[in-house]
Amino acid sequence: MRRTVLAVPLTLVGLLTAGSVWAHHSPSAIFDMSKKFVLTGTLTEVDWFNPHIRVAVDAKGADGAADVWKFESNPPSWFRRVGLSRADISKAIGQTVTVEGVRARDGSRYGYMLKITFPDGNSLELVLTGQEAKQ
Repeated sequence: MRRTVLAVPLTLVGLLTAGSVWAHHSPSAIFDMSKKFVLTGTLTEVDWFNPHIRVAVDAKGADGAADVWKFESNPPSWFRRVGLSRADISKAIGQTVTVEGVRARDGSRYGYMLKITFPDGNSLELVLTGQEAKQ
């Protein structure tokens, strides 16, 4: 009976942590690291959640209409280690930023942000480890 009682909590812990392990991935699994591009537009959103922060940028498309681009980036813990908070990026919401990134393999308006340049000219360049950058 004691083994059954211990097995239930351990099974629950395993199931709960499996989701976070599955959610984390190497950027090269989703993004084509060889397809770098630069996009300038209005920063509209900053989501500060694990496993990666996300930002949204409205950029003028070929037809002149606004295209919404979503960019994934490093985890919040990385930004905290380099001394940045959500507020440091969010202060640029509504302003023009330039994002350098790589495109999603599926061709959607989704990318991995490698660098962001703020309206004041300051920029933040993200560093990928060798494992993350592999294709």
